[in-house]
Amino acid sequence: MVAAGALPMLLLLWPQFSGVAAADAPLGSPPNQSDPVSFELDVQPILAAAGCNAGACHGKQGGQNGFQLSLLGFDSEFDFDSVVRQARGRRLSISAPASSLLIRKATAEIPHGGGERIQPGSDRYQTLLTWIRQGANRRTVDEPVLESVELVRDDFLLQPDEHAGLQVLAHYSDGTQRDVTAETTYLSNDAAIVSVAADGQMKAGPIPGETAVMARYMNRIRVANVNIPQANPLPPDFYPQAQRNNFIDELVYEKLKRTGVKISDPASDSTFLRRVYTDVIGRLPTPEQARSFLDSKSPDKRLHLVDELLQRREYVDHWANQWADLLRPNPYRVGIKAVLNYDNWIREQFRDDVPYDQFVRRLVTAKGSTWHNGAATLYRDRRSPEEVATLISQLFLGVRLECAKCHHHPFEKWSQRDFYSFAAFFGKVGRKGTGLSPPISGGEEVIYASDKGEVRHPVTGNVLPPEPLFGTAGGEAQEDPREALADWMTSTNNDYFAQVHANRIWAHFMGRGIVEPVDDLRSTNPPSNPALLDALAREFRESGYDQKHLIKSIVLSHAYSLSSIPNETNRGDRLNHSRHYRHRLRGEVIADAISDVTETATDYSALAPQSRANQVWTHRIDSMLLDTFGRPNENQDPPCERVSDSSVTQTLHLMNSVELDRRVRSDTGRAARLADSDLSNAAVVEELYLACFSRRPTPEERSYAEPLLGMTKGERRPIIEDLLWAMINSPEFIIQN
Repeated sequence: MVAAGALPMLLLLWPQFSGVAAADAPLGSPPNQSDPVSFELDVQPILAAAGCNAGACHGKQGGQNGFQLSLLGFDSEFDFDSVVRQARGRRLSISAPASSLLIRKATAEIPHGGGERIQPGSDRYQTLLTWIRQGANRRTVDEPVLESVELVRDDFLLQPDEHAGLQVLAHYSDGTQRDVTAETTYLSNDAAIVSVAADGQMKAGPIPGETAVMARYMNRIRVANVNIPQANPLPPDFYPQAQRNNFIDELVYEKLKRTGVKISDPASDSTFLRRVYTDVIGRLPTPEQARSFLDSKSPDKRLHLVDELLQRREYVDHWANQWADLLRPNPYRVGIKAVLNYDNWIREQFRDDVPYDQFVRRLVTAKGSTWHNGAATLYRDRRSPEEVATLISQLFLGVRLECAKCHHHPFEKWSQRDFYSFAAFFGKVGRKGTGLSPPISGGEEVIYASDKGEVRHPVTGNVLPPEPLFGTAGGEAQEDPREALADWMTSTNNDYFAQVHANRIWAHFMGRGIVEPVDDLRSTNPPSNPALLDALAREFRESGYDQKHLIKSIVLSHAYSLSSIPNETNRGDRLNHSRHYRHRLRGEVIADAISDVTETATDYSALAPQSRANQVWTHRIDSMLLDTFGRPNENQDPPCERVSDSSVTQTLHLMNSVELDRRVRSDTGRAARLADSDLSNAAVVEELYLACFSRRPTPEERSYAEPLLGMTKGERRPIIEDLLWAMINSPEFIIQN
């Protein structure tokens, strides 16, 4: 049922290659010839379990070799028509069921690109024969409807190399249930931690960890959480004695106790100082600020520092720059003036401390001129309801709806109707003006709520009313349906709204989201700590969607202040924040850090003198350093994805940059100033370390650097320049520990 060599991107949906559904997996007790066989309840599950309707086979758009099925069996009417009626009914032979093309292809009796998918004589084979022999009916008399699927057990605590079985039950509208374990398809999120076979048998790997295992039966998905704790149990008093600063620590510890993992030791004051500066305001502390904090004996100095940072003007630029990444349109498409106004609007929201729900509402319901209301640029950039729906659902709900645009979402419950009904909220967005004329598009455009506009289902052609993904919103009753959408999105009944932003903020500060990717909240991608995600979202919601309140809660938790140095139990922890996860600093932070430590400003075109990288409002402003350190391409489809990994290119750039060399050796830079000062060699070395790393040098570092400065007779500038250059090129400068 698949052409030889067809291996597209949806390979993971093809059980033959993923190893999650064998061709001869037993169906269960085969029906008696007199028992009615249902296409929807008996035949379709066989096609799904055999992989016939997978994305790499007949379930892909356009089908395979003239035979198309709905992806994973989400459209029973379409599939019945394809099997029974299409191709003049040649796929079935009622008088000789075993001669049916459907049977002969599936058993590889005749050439078939997919090979043998159903074993002759197996229970699946007998069920198909019986169905065809009975006349290949669409429905049986009083046929029930599949209502739900459950995992008999969905939480497992396994030892290394231990086996455990999943059992799946299907519940029907007539009150009956069926064991469908054999017809279910399984997929482990991390096969190295836990692998799963076609019959639902899981095997724990040799190393501690945790993952989720998906079980899909037809259009129903359930997830089992599997945890493999450390072999040696923790001392019973370890976590009861651990420091707790707020609710975050309690929930982090509760999860770690279950996995048998110890938290790392607390980070030093200097590490915390550099971490919180770069995280909250995107810049390094000055040597004077570092010295003041490190020398302070106040027990509340961290609290006071966080309060101070949240009021700094750099906070605005740092966070507005990050949101500009997510919302920034292509200037070649919408025009430079519109991009500038959009960027100014985003910064204004952070300057005014606008609550997050109001920030989102102003965006979603934006009206007016793109030259006067920057938020309206969203609708200049996104021209169709479908484009807007994809952006809004992913950014503000954490729901990636794009798959449902063409077919039922393979890993979620969203259908094509869900997608286009959601898009219908934007069907009446009107536009007046010159429109787009890339690559210039310099004209003004006015966005308004029109009394016309509709969205149709691409298959049925029916006009769809605006409907939210769940619950009700009353979009048809309002002049501008977007107002109803904003009400629904920001409602306290919508958990997605607070969760996705709380998760995004958590990932920024902790190095990894509770859900990864941060904007992909779905049942098959469960949070590593559901209780913590719920608590963060609740705290955020109850604060009035105050981002600063959420930030303060996170950075003052003990979990945030842990060292990044692992202990014997948490070396393999990548999910539960038993230590701080090291990550490279954002490109703009590195660029501004270089300006600060060298005491030389960067001149950015289209910006005022002395401007900082966090104030750059379009990526058309040239910067080789920002491009090298992951600045996204504006020609890509937003939300723009930044590459946060370190690379050889970045290392080579810092080592060989002519611009960096010029700034280190500038006559008006820090190295020249220190060389001409009356500071002792020890004081010079200390200032360099405080400026670059926010800490004082260790005894070993002093014993190396100070004699170097003493070797020169009155001319220590070249040595200071070399030391400064070496520090900027060290991992400690660009990696947040």
